[in-house]
Amino acid sequence: MAEPPGVPEPTLDEQIAAYQREFQGLDPQVEQIVSALSRLNRRMNVAYGRQTAALGISNAEWEVLKALVLSGAPYRMGPSDLAKRLGLTPAAMTHRIDRMLAEGLVTRERDESNRVRVIVELTAEGREKWLEAMRMATVFEEDLLQDLSAEERNTFGDVLTRLLRRVEHAQPDAGGRLSDLD
Repeated sequence: MAEPPGVPEPTLDEQIAAYQREFQGLDPQVEQIVSALSRLNRRMNVAYGRQTAALGISNAEWEVLKALVLSGAPYRMGPSDLAKRLGLTPAAMTHRIDRMLAEGLVTRERDESNRVRVIVELTAEGREKWLEAMRMATVFEEDLLQDLSAEERNTFGDVLTRLLRRVEHAQPDAGGRLSDLD
């Protein structure tokens, strides 16, 4: 099998050793944890991206489908609410909705009770794409965690949730994307 192009990423140990060489104040235990989380997140995003691509949707479209499903039946939200939920500008949200309309994943109509307001609603096809993505993700996630016992999964989930809460408390505005990354 051919090597992928480019320079291979250093191992975690190599990365930590380089960081310690260049920055003596580094706690290698902390660096191992945050670097492993960062790499895991990046690789999981690639895996999920491959799954959504196999379904003919992008990760960005998956995020909209997920937001609509999380809103509960009848799976409807205003574009500005979707944009806020996803940390997008209104223009970026409009562009995303336009693509999804063309693909039959959502509808966009005026709110009958307030003709100024627009409502985006999940279609049956959009919900089926979301369900299929969830089926694929479940297989991937079970495989990812197969080496952890039920007790380890509980502990790991609790620890990650505590870390997430700490970041959310310290950075309450960091739930969406940064404007320069959109």
